[in-house]
Amino acid sequence: MRHRSVSDLMTPAAVSVQRGTSFKEIARLLDEFGVTAVPVVDEKECPVGVVSEADLLRRRSSGSGANTAVGLMSHPAITAAPEWSVVRAARIMEKRKVKRLPVVDGEGRLIGVLSRSDLLQLFLRRDRAIQEEILEDVLTHTLRLSPSSLTVEVADGLVTLSGTVERHSLVPIVLRLCRSVDGVVDVINRLSYEQDDMPVDVRTGT
Repeated sequence: MRHRSVSDLMTPAAVSVQRGTSFKEIARLLDEFGVTAVPVVDEKECPVGVVSEADLLRRRSSGSGANTAVGLMSHPAITAAPEWSVVRAARIMEKRKVKRLPVVDGEGRLIGVLSRSDLLQLFLRRDRAIQEEILEDVLTHTLRLSPSSLTVEVADGLVTLSGTVERHSLVPIVLRLCRSVDGVVDVINRLSYEQDDMPVDVRTGT
């Protein structure tokens, strides 16, 4: 079972601007490429900041004299590595309150951009692909369970698990691993078990 990486979902060869790029040119690029922000790179193609639509609007409303990217951009640039899991990238976006991350190679050079809309692609995975990953990777290969004893139904990313496992203690493990599969929105638990090996305090909640 493998989480998708940043390189799987990022937009490669992203449009970027130099520190001296003008306000009007940045606005034109945002419109032409249908994006809400562009990375600002130095002479080595390393991101030093990001200019967003909000930065342009802020400049207009505040009457700031900044007319080039270096004066308009938010900095420093918050970047991601292509090998990061998308879970890690999403947490960084949430923590830093940004909508996109420039993606850089080992030398710090811009190679793409990961946006929130890119992350949403995870939840557009086909139900059949999610079902196959749960049956083959989670249940069969990881947990060594017999897929014939369990039923996995997936509808719009909502997974319903039914059937019987050998031990009660396996149930929370199965649920946790299924919820970690990319594209799963939630998991409905209808599993039963043959042997109740859970401690009394866990079973009763005391």
